[in-house]
Amino acid sequence: MSLGGVAICTRCNDGFRQDEKIVNSSGEMWHEECFVCAQCFRPFPEGTFFEFEGRRYCEHDFQVLFAPCCGKCGEFVIGRVIKAMNNNWHAECFRCELCNAVLADTGFVKNRGRALCRPCHLKEKAAGSGKYICFRCHGLIQEDEHLKWKMEHYHPYHFNCCKCGEELTASARELRGELYCLPCHDKQGIPICSACHRPIEERIVTAMGKHWHVEHFVCARCEKPFLGHKHYERNGKAYCEIHYNQLFGNMCFYCNKPITSEMMCTMNKTWCEDHFFCSTCDTLLSAKSKFIEFDLKPVCKKCYDKFPNELKRRQKKVETTSKKYGKGEQK
Repeated sequence: MSLGGVAICTRCNDGFRQDEKIVNSSGEMWHEECFVCAQCFRPFPEGTFFEFEGRRYCEHDFQVLFAPCCGKCGEFVIGRVIKAMNNNWHAECFRCELCNAVLADTGFVKNRGRALCRPCHLKEKAAGSGKYICFRCHGLIQEDEHLKWKMEHYHPYHFNCCKCGEELTASARELRGELYCLPCHDKQGIPICSACHRPIEERIVTAMGKHWHVEHFVCARCEKPFLGHKHYERNGKAYCEIHYNQLFGNMCFYCNKPITSEMMCTMNKTWCEDHFFCSTCDTLLSAKSKFIEFDLKPVCKKCYDKFPNELKRRQKKVETTSKKYGKGEQK
């Protein structure tokens, strides 16, 4: 500052001696002892000061009076301040709470009280709706436009068939690390699994006029893979031996297992040939053996003859009553 052409100190308004050291700051002149912090009146360490509303402050007092504290590290924020989520932040401290990406220049989305980058926000939104997020454009993927490639999820229209160049759809197929439209893929001669409709590039099962992955050729009832075991076909479906016989075959009255050998049919029941025996002496019976039905079980004639006569009379009475009752029901 000057008065009548004579320089004076900005703070004390006194002039300067000829041999005195003058501090010149932003066009203003000061005595060296007058150029001090407006708060603590101490010289500025190494000449470093912060100016606010025409006053100069040392770093400590400026931080205490005006600098906000960072919501993450708790330190004073000097320079660029990010104001978000009802708090102040260093630009490097304001990050996505899921992937830790810096948000200062990319923007953020408030999600359940959290600051998230847009990709993470879309992933959270997709997880809540049971859908996938496109790895390329970060948009939601609908069920009819989903393509999985190299362990990531995409919209199929981001890709073109490596053979014909056509834009791909959800029916695209991967073969040896390349993506093909369905017609071009089928021309490669790769068999397609009848269960999952994806190419079979390793072990293959050919059955019922179709091709299957080994793990996808399963029983239509229990859904266990056959893994080389015998299967039985019925109405275009494959069944394991147990469930085929349970559904369409004959089960032994004694062991409740499918009858795979010669079958004995009598007393409105079926039996394995090894399980049709006298219920009293366990003698194995055959189709030519003489036996009597007693208490819904076969009894050889030799054992039946040893039964008390009273027991036999009661049995015959029960059978006669049952027959009369049965005829009456039929009338």
